[in-house]
Amino acid sequence: MSDGATEKITGPAAVFLQPANSTHRQYEALRAYFVEGLPSGEAARRFGYSPGSFRVLCHQFRQDPRRAFFLPPSKGPSAAPQRDRLREQVVTLRKQNLSIYDISKALEESAQRLSPAAVSLILKEERFARLPRRAEEERPSAARPGSAPVADVRELDLSARQFRTHFGGLFLFLPALAQIPFDALLKEAGLPGSDMVPSGHAMRALLALKLFDNARHSHVKSHVFD
Repeated sequence: MSDGATEKITGPAAVFLQPANSTHRQYEALRAYFVEGLPSGEAARRFGYSPGSFRVLCHQFRQDPRRAFFLPPSKGPSAAPQRDRLREQVVTLRKQNLSIYDISKALEESAQRLSPAAVSLILKEERFARLPRRAEEERPSAARPGSAPVADVRELDLSARQFRTHFGGLFLFLPALAQIPFDALLKEAGLPGSDMVPSGHAMRALLALKLFDNARHSHVKSHVFD
C-alpha cells in the first residue's frame, strides 16, 4: 500500500492503518517489515521513522520478540468478601426498617465497616424496595446536629449576668458606637429590617464580623452559638 493510499483511508479502517499512539505505530511498522516483507527504508518512511531509528527498533524487537503490544483488560475482583460476609446482617437490619445510612452506622458500631453504597447494592441484589421518606420522629434515636435559636430582637435579655466569650473585645467599641446616631442613619438610608431583626441589629451584626476580622459573613457558622 502506498503512502497516498494510506493518507486517503477514512472510517474504521483508519483506526488500524493510521496508528494514533507510539505503541500501535511500532506494532504496525514491525509487522509491515517482518510479516509483509516491506523493505526497511519503506517501512520507516511509511510510519514516520528515520532509517536509523527503525533499525534500532527492529534490533530491540529481535532481542525481545515477546514484548507486550496489547495489554489484557484489567478486571475488578469477581467477589466482594466483606460485602458477602455481612449480607445476612444487612438484610436483618433492613427488616428493622433501617435506612442504608443507619445500617452502615450500626455495622460500624460493631466494628464492621460497610459503606452506604455497598449496603445499597446488597439491598438491591436482595430486591428490597427503597424506604419511604420518614418523619423525624420515625427515625432511630441518634445524636443529631443542634440548631441555634431563631434570631429575634424581641427575645433579647439584657439583665445583668456573666458569661464567657471569645469576642469580649467587641464590647470595647460600644462607647464609640453609642455616640453615633446609628439607627437614625440607617432609617434615613432606608435599609430594610423586620420586627425580629431590625436593620440596626443586622448592620451591627455585620459590623461585629468585620471587627473580629471574619473575611466573609458566610464563614460565621462556627461562631453563631457564641
